[in-house]
Amino acid sequence: MKRNYQNFISRIRERLTISKRQQFVAVTLLLTLELIATQLFSGGLQWEVVAVLGFSAYVLSALVLRQELSGWEFITLLTLPTFYTIAVFLFYFLLPTRWLTRLPIVMLFAIGMYAILLTENIYNVAAERNIQLLRAAHSVGFLLSLVTVFFLIDTILSLHLPFYVNSAITLGIILPLTLQALWSLELTPFISSKVWIGTLIISILISELVFVFSFWPIRITIEALFITTVFYSLVGMTQQYLIERLFPKTTREYITVLVLVFILVLTTTRWGVGQY
Repeated sequence: MKRNYQNFISRIRERLTISKRQQFVAVTLLLTLELIATQLFSGGLQWEVVAVLGFSAYVLSALVLRQELSGWEFITLLTLPTFYTIAVFLFYFLLPTRWLTRLPIVMLFAIGMYAILLTENIYNVAAERNIQLLRAAHSVGFLLSLVTVFFLIDTILSLHLPFYVNSAITLGIILPLTLQALWSLELTPFISSKVWIGTLIISILISELVFVFSFWPIRITIEALFITTVFYSLVGMTQQYLIERLFPKTTREYITVLVLVFILVLTTTRWGVGQY
């Protein structure tokens, strides 16, 4: 009788147990509903809402990734889901208040957040043992980092803040995103000096570029695209350097992309017109 009771309890627990993927779906739905609920807020941009969304993304991501989450992983693994949520909300706020324009962003957010949680989970597991999906996770994580950088930079520039404020905020955005992107190639308990040095150099360079482009008469979207391209090139080359695969051909590919986008910047520059 006692054994039957224990078996019954065991079966109930198995049915009530939620898998990792189900937890990721639940967190994605909750954050998506929060994003949609921001439609209820009228008036200007409310930074309290931004803080609540960012905090929710951090806490919920930490809950579903709690296994083996320790030390620097509370920063490296949770930076992208938090910043991605904030980035999409800020970009979402700038769009016209029509579902025709905002619905695609909501769908993009849901797909991206679920992919980020899967990616961070792979990093979490790969820090302990080898896993075949790690290469795909690197690609997805880097792509969504680029989306996050573009949305954040485009939003910050759209606020028309003083040039020194833009530069300081950019430094605060790029530094943690670069840190997590470079650390993901090593997945070590402690962040190496190479990762720290690369992070600081890239963050300072991009911050200085934003400072310079504050006086450059180009469209905000083009500027954000160029800054994102610089992030792509510098972080991409540094990642290849960390895994000792920065060959001349690879370097040329990254530099070529950067040069092509810079040519676009030059062709869209309107001297004497001012930034718009």
